[in-house]
Order: sequence, then C-alpha cells, then structure tokens
Amino acid sequence: MHFISKIFIVIIALFHLYFLWLEMFAWTTAAKKVFRTIPEDLFEKTKVLAANQGLYNGFLSAGLLWCLAISDEIWSRNIAIFFLCSVTVAGIFGAYSASKKIFYVQALPAIITIISILFL
Repeated sequence: MHFISKIFIVIIALFHLYFLWLEMFAWTTAAKKVFRTIPEDLFEKTKVLAANQGLYNGFLSAGLLWCLAISDEIWSRNIAIFFLCSVTVAGIFGAYSASKKIFYVQALPAIITIISILFL
C-alpha cells in the first residue's frame, strides 16, 4: 500500500477511536456538545445503546490498524479494503437513517481511501 493510503487509514482509525470514546465513555458528558440535535434527556436513556455503537466503532478501528501490521502486502490491502468498505456501509446507512452529515464524516473518507489503495 502507498504511504498516503496508510496515512488515510490511520486518520480514519483515529476518528473511530474518538467515536468509541465518545459513545462508550463520554455519552452523557462530552457527546452532548457533539450531538446537539439529540434532546438532552435522551442521553442517559440511550447510554447503553451508544456504548454498543461505540464498541462497533472500536472494531472498525482495530481492523484498520490491524491491516497496517500485516506484513503480506496483498493481505494487508485486502483487510484494509474490507474494513474500509464496512466503514463506508456504516456511513451510508448512518446518512440514510440519522444525518446526511455522517456520509461526509464517515463514508466519504473511507471511499477516498479505498480509491487511493486501488489506484495509487
């Protein structure tokens, strides 16, 4: 994989680690400032759901970081594409079901990274 693709993967993995932290550990505090469209009274009620969602973001991040540790170039690339496709699907579904902004924050960077892996 090209160096630029690896940088993109690290950035996306860090975003998902941030989402993990926000949804698992800071849902009733810092998340209120990030997710301003959610009524304040729902944060405590949805704490367990958000933690579950954060865990999935952690799996995405772990998979992306794992692909960078794989020494076989073909396997590294395949694992990266799998997890980036997973991020893309999650971002498209989030844009459809929750907020169009999710497409730009989550899916679009993953799509750009997939393109960089395939064509750089």
